[in-house]
Amino acid sequence: MDLTEVACCGLYCGLCASRRRIPEQANALRQSLHLEGYDLGYFDIPELENVFSQFWQGLNRLAETPCPGCRAGGGNPGCEIRQCVQDRGVTACPLCSEFPCERLELLQHYPTFLADGRRMKAIGIEMWIAEQEQRAERGFSYADVRHPTG
Repeated sequence: MDLTEVACCGLYCGLCASRRRIPEQANALRQSLHLEGYDLGYFDIPELENVFSQFWQGLNRLAETPCPGCRAGGGNPGCEIRQCVQDRGVTACPLCSEFPCERLELLQHYPTFLADGRRMKAIGIEMWIAEQEQRAERGFSYADVRHPTG
């Protein structure tokens, strides 16, 4: 079973904007700027001339280096949820006997999180992955429904 897109907490990395949508949009902007000749520099607005090379580097990074995913070292390096999953030896947080627990307060701005976790537990992780990939193919992203933090 390929868990590349399954974060330890039970979010599906393929539904995260920084994994799919942002790199796609950054690449589209990069292509548009290239077609206009702006990859050589942005000289139309004097204030941007001095910072454009840094912007271009950042844009390239966004387009070419999406988040590697939780299991490959992406996300918060000190994530308590990831550490707990590893300590307990479960595949993902929703498969833990104590799901949901207080550690999940960190994810309260993801309104589908608990329902998705319960669904994973009910149908099994393999079928759940297939459902999440269908959501991703339809263009769903957590950013579309996420509550603002703070």
